[in-house]
Amino acid sequence: MPRTSLKLTTALVASTFFASATNAAETYGPFPVTVKGYEGNKTNSVSYSGQIARHVLHDSLKKLASKGDGGGNAVEIEAALLLYFNGAEGDLDILAPTSKGDFTIKQNTLNEISEGKNISGKFYDGAMPAWPGDLTGREVLAHMIKHASQSEGGYDAANGYDWGQLISKFTMGAMAYNQAVDNYLDEKLEADTKPNGKPYKDGAAYTGKEHVWDEAFGYFGAAAHSLSLSAEDNYNIAKMKDLTVADANGDGVVDLKTEYVFGPAYYAAGADKTGKTTYMIDIMTAFIEGRKLITSAQGESLTDEQRAQLKSYAATIEENWEKVLAEAAFKYAGSVYKDITKIGEAADDETRAKAYRAYVKHWGELKGFAMALQSGKNNLGRTAVHLNRLIGYGPVTLDETIVSGIDADGNFVRDRKLSWSSYQLNMLRVQEQLLNAFGIEARANDATAELAGLVESLNTDGGAETD
Repeated sequence: MPRTSLKLTTALVASTFFASATNAAETYGPFPVTVKGYEGNKTNSVSYSGQIARHVLHDSLKKLASKGDGGGNAVEIEAALLLYFNGAEGDLDILAPTSKGDFTIKQNTLNEISEGKNISGKFYDGAMPAWPGDLTGREVLAHMIKHASQSEGGYDAANGYDWGQLISKFTMGAMAYNQAVDNYLDEKLEADTKPNGKPYKDGAAYTGKEHVWDEAFGYFGAAAHSLSLSAEDNYNIAKMKDLTVADANGDGVVDLKTEYVFGPAYYAAGADKTGKTTYMIDIMTAFIEGRKLITSAQGESLTDEQRAQLKSYAATIEENWEKVLAEAAFKYAGSVYKDITKIGEAADDETRAKAYRAYVKHWGELKGFAMALQSGKNNLGRTAVHLNRLIGYGPVTLDETIVSGIDADGNFVRDRKLSWSSYQLNMLRVQEQLLNAFGIEARANDATAELAGLVESLNTDGGAETD
């Protein structure tokens, strides 16, 4: 065949593929191998299994945090938690997510997804002033793990901590969000870092930029077909309520690598269920369009114009992901506000204890997401200062004391008091801060309409202590 005919045939095949990719743009992949001189047998260049493995480590870590018996098994539980945080030389069982009813998970061990992965090596390690002790993000998580192992069922009633929620929500930010927006979608998009004209590593079926983009997508935690589903469908996959919508290839099982919805994407879908936001759609569309753009370079280095467009997609992802975290913090601030009312209205000790337990859970979610927001690319400045002061190191506890620091042994100190009504006001001001800083729209559990009335009430009663 003449050389010109070969070129024409190759161009026809490529154009056919890209037309197909455009028509099936609701899925993240497959995308063809574009690496120049690739000699392997792979036909799909998409790869983000390492990020999925870390989501599984996160989910398993959260589950383990509730296994303490109050101290008797503390050494055993701490060792297990550290295995799922730091990784293990051998394989690890998947503790979560696991099969539930007819919602059958394909993988049972971590190495079935990806080998040699950990959370600690990909964890935000800058300063985290939201937590007592002048610790880095990684040190905060280690501190949480230690106390979780000593707790009963992950619950510390005295100090007001739900360790599973704190560990989980902070990790969603300090690992997944941080790695995506402050690494893969930041400096690794520069021309001289992981260039598209070379394989990511020797023998790889993907270019530098292809894999960088895939890894960022993996940290978001969406299913490859999430864009073709409703917000409710995506939410239900994470809740393991609907095998049919999860099982994209119809093989009867859910492949965690491509068919499951993990934390960040789950919260995006949760906000979108209100009908007021399109976080999942906007983030997924930007990821898919960005990957199509990289693929269209067919193994050549990206031009300045192409990288500028790619950075525009990255900015869309970052902005919407940040709002997802802010929406979650806003929601749980509203939950804490409502819980305080329920605690005050409780007719008996049992009802009060249940209301307090829910309050501690919701506070852990609020605090974890507030810390997650501070582990990203953006310096939140005074917004972070206000959030940290209003939320505090811990919630108001049953005797109206709050955690004010930690001692030399890492134990919590409660030597300050704050009234329930004052802390309720703080929650409304947290919501106000989040609205002003991030322009969020779903606004679940919005209680800001009650702000003026509560301020007036507290002023009448002698004032409130806030930030």
